[in-house]
Amino acid sequence: MSFITKEVGNGLRRNFTMTVALIVSVAVSLSLVGAALLMSAQVDRMKGYWYDKIEVSIFLCGKSSVAFTCTGTVTPSQRTNIESILGSLSPTVQDVFYESSADAYKQFKEQFAGSAILANISPDALPESFRVKLDDPANFEKVASALQSVQGVESIQDQRKLLDRFFQILRGLQTFALAVALAMLFVTILLVMNTVRVAAFARRRETSIMRSVGASNMAIRLPFILEAAVAAILGSTLATAGILAAKYWVIDARLAPNLTFIPFVTWPEVLVIIPWLYLIGVGTTVLASSITLRRYLKG
Repeated sequence: MSFITKEVGNGLRRNFTMTVALIVSVAVSLSLVGAALLMSAQVDRMKGYWYDKIEVSIFLCGKSSVAFTCTGTVTPSQRTNIESILGSLSPTVQDVFYESSADAYKQFKEQFAGSAILANISPDALPESFRVKLDDPANFEKVASALQSVQGVESIQDQRKLLDRFFQILRGLQTFALAVALAMLFVTILLVMNTVRVAAFARRRETSIMRSVGASNMAIRLPFILEAAVAAILGSTLATAGILAAKYWVIDARLAPNLTFIPFVTWPEVLVIIPWLYLIGVGTTVLASSITLRRYLKG
């Protein structure tokens, strides 16, 4: 064991430059892999949080409405009928909130306070509406089909569609990040194979002597594999440190206090990724070095 440890130390010193390059390559590729995994966890967390708050907006007819279900401003009887239909859709419909034109205008003024657009908007321009909370956002069609032809209903808006577009963009970015990470991982594997090949060539005399005195293939191969594994562990540690630093100094210290409407990934979600980084880093490195060494053990 002391011989193998000594050989590993000597090998790392002899190939110091290539070892450093390998460590950096592993660190960069695993940082990208970790970032892609974190992005996936972040998207899932945001979807769960925002989808739970999604409402269906049912806009009622106003004076200028042109929908075939409108013949002027919605009447009290039509409004009562719509509310009754929504009540009959329980438990799909969990909660119903009515917003009058005056309430909508008040909220609009708060949102656009100081804006010139307020001068062109009157309370009559903002329709009455029902805000509907569903047990599952996927049940929108059930509500839409029940109300789309009802007198007094101008339009039905599914907020989920707006979020779906946003999450499609995030998923696209996540896929791109993962593709870049895999490309970097492939480059790292090539670098591992080249590093091991150079190390084996430089020590071909030693390995030849070991083979001639009856050393097993594993005894000859193990120092090279361990050298690559040590470099992978160091690279994985750097990647881990980078991800933990990003969580602490970027997400927790900068983003979370200013973007309170976004649920960011938690520490348990970050920590569960760390073992995978070591597994991927060490596993791919050991596998690549083992495959490379086979050609030098023939005969």
